[in-house]
Amino acid sequence: MHRRIRQAFTSLREHSRVSYAKIATIGGLCDIDLTIVKAASPDDFPLADRYVHDFLNIFSITASSNRTFAISFSRRLAKTRSWRVALKCLILLHRLLRTLPDDSRLRSELLWARTQRLLSLYPCNFTDSSSSASKYYTAFVRSYARLLDEAITCVSPEMFQQSIEQRLTYKIEDMRRIIETLPQLQSLTDRCIDCLPTGAASTSFLVHSAMNLIIRDSFMCYATFESHISIILDNLIHLPYRSSLAAFGIYKKASSQAEKLSDFHDFCKSMGYCGFNEYPFIERIPEIQTQALETFLNGMWSFTDQSSNVSTLTSNVQSPLSFTDDSSEKEMKRQTSSGQEKDIELQPLIKWEDEISTDYGNWEDLLDASISTNPCMDSKNNWQMEVYNPYVIQTPNPFYQPHRIDFFHG
Repeated sequence: MHRRIRQAFTSLREHSRVSYAKIATIGGLCDIDLTIVKAASPDDFPLADRYVHDFLNIFSITASSNRTFAISFSRRLAKTRSWRVALKCLILLHRLLRTLPDDSRLRSELLWARTQRLLSLYPCNFTDSSSSASKYYTAFVRSYARLLDEAITCVSPEMFQQSIEQRLTYKIEDMRRIIETLPQLQSLTDRCIDCLPTGAASTSFLVHSAMNLIIRDSFMCYATFESHISIILDNLIHLPYRSSLAAFGIYKKASSQAEKLSDFHDFCKSMGYCGFNEYPFIERIPEIQTQALETFLNGMWSFTDQSSNVSTLTSNVQSPLSFTDDSSEKEMKRQTSSGQEKDIELQPLIKWEDEISTDYGNWEDLLDASISTNPCMDSKNNWQMEVYNPYVIQTPNPFYQPHRIDFFHG
């Protein structure tokens, strides 16, 4: 009985607000508070497109209206106890964020409202009081609010795609920017997966309209991620140690995230969200492929001492790609005979002309010394041992399968 009274009171209060907003705006009065109330009406009808266009026009005319909207939106979302009102508020914000550019004034004003503790999307304190299945709607609204909270601070996939796709050649700065942005796309994908509705929320028409926006965001995140992770893998050999380590972490997470994203899309297909042909094909990454990449990266790098020769290194140095704890940083230092510690420098085995020491000569001398008609004999047909070259990768590339070469000696 108490719950039914609370549901009736919530419904009456929300309908009263909408009725007052409609009366107050007769005559063309455009008030942001009242427009938000009318847009987020407590019914099962979807958000009308005209409210999105109205706010876009208001923002284009008056710059100060962005802060007014941020304050009014925060107040409306904080006071409501109806899941329909809260969900329509979030859908309105979602559509505005998708339409406005990343450098829009609205985004900065929303961040300001969050720092002033006026807007709380994560953690979201919303609790539904208007439905008998309130726990399902509350969970969906909170997960949706967390997605939008992260979308405010992240670069949108559309803008990131436009800023990168026009380049034909990529520099190290471009690689680092991509490596910094790809984890954001992965995190946004996780937030989309967390919005999976359950119980009565999965059959609601309003939830259906919200899921169409969420799923299409996951499409864009996945498409942008796939197109740019290949750029990182193609240029992996040119990246610094830290960048290549971060790239491997991204690739390793992508292998597990692909399974979750595929299951998420399968459920959404079964529920009729979006068009069936809109869903992209999720490429699975087998575990053996991540292991091969780890082996390849381990072969690309070695620990070298700044003051000693390469051949004097100890053989029990921890693998650079073993993600255990911070003990690998301690292993990068070892005690010398005088009791003083020296940092071990991480250097790639591949060096260019200006990095090669004069003790080994320039790159042309190294190239001439490496060319021989018989790899096992010198120019006088005498057998000799293979000379260790610190600038040649000793670990073979696991992705390369050389042709079999048989040498016959008469």
